[in-house]
Amino acid sequence: MKGLLLAAVAGACLVPRLAAAAPAALLPLPLATVEQACEALSQRLGSVALSDCLGADFRMADSGSVEGRPILVRDFPPTAALAEGARAPRILLFGGIHGDEYSAVSILFRWIELLKHDRFQRYDWRVIPSLNPDGLLNRPATRMNANGVDLNRNFPSEHWEERALPYWREKTFRDPRRYPGKAALSEPESAWLAAEIRAFVPDVIVSVHAPLGVLDFDGPPPPPDRLGYLRLKHLGVYPGSLGNFAGVTLGIPVLTPELPHAGIMPSGQQVQRMWADLNEWLDGNVEAREAPPALLGLDDWSWQPRTAQAR
Repeated sequence: MKGLLLAAVAGACLVPRLAAAAPAALLPLPLATVEQACEALSQRLGSVALSDCLGADFRMADSGSVEGRPILVRDFPPTAALAEGARAPRILLFGGIHGDEYSAVSILFRWIELLKHDRFQRYDWRVIPSLNPDGLLNRPATRMNANGVDLNRNFPSEHWEERALPYWREKTFRDPRRYPGKAALSEPESAWLAAEIRAFVPDVIVSVHAPLGVLDFDGPPPPPDRLGYLRLKHLGVYPGSLGNFAGVTLGIPVLTPELPHAGIMPSGQQVQRMWADLNEWLDGNVEAREAPPALLGLDDWSWQPRTAQAR
């Protein structure tokens, strides 16, 4: 049988405690609105009109960025009929974890348009166009958040406290663009996304980046060979990266499309081709389930892994 059937692994003893520090407190939002957030995004991104953002019907997450900017979220429940009692597979799709990767934000607005008009899609999508709005709206835009932390090195992968800072010091020579933070989940943006993973329990995570021009993959196989013009190339995992945390530690497939240019959008044809290839891979590898798995039933941040079993 083709594809993956993702199942939870019971028992908190399977993985040791991953981070001693508690996650960052989720920050209350200032007097901000979706309209204000959309206006700021459309002013920064030449390929996103204000009408594109307002028409997406975003809601604001219950936490904001370091500087109090809202994180925008849109849910797309399945429109196709499901078997009685089945739960649609859940897909977490986000971009802009690095604020200077403009195209990784803009392309999500094109895919949102496709989702809005798809009458037969069978997945439960949660879409976050910009996880790092402070980095995106900074002048100039920055990879890091407003605290100078690389959010993609701040997730509680296994042995984060032993590996993240030594890796940063010894392998990156203290590159400020890759600073992992003082503790895992020290940042409100990464803490919020980790909480979303625990609450939403995605079957697949898609994290869009730029500008390497490849498709990376972490977690249970099989990966897609390509998404549009992006060919599969494993880039490896790093302490605190989302691929390490969600893909390796939790066992959730993580697809990372790395667009070829941070400041130039793919052509409309490639946008649609990548989307079609992604959905084709989902159709062959993720199935509806009778009930959600018991992935994250813990009171602290000692995460349990998931395992994959071929159908």
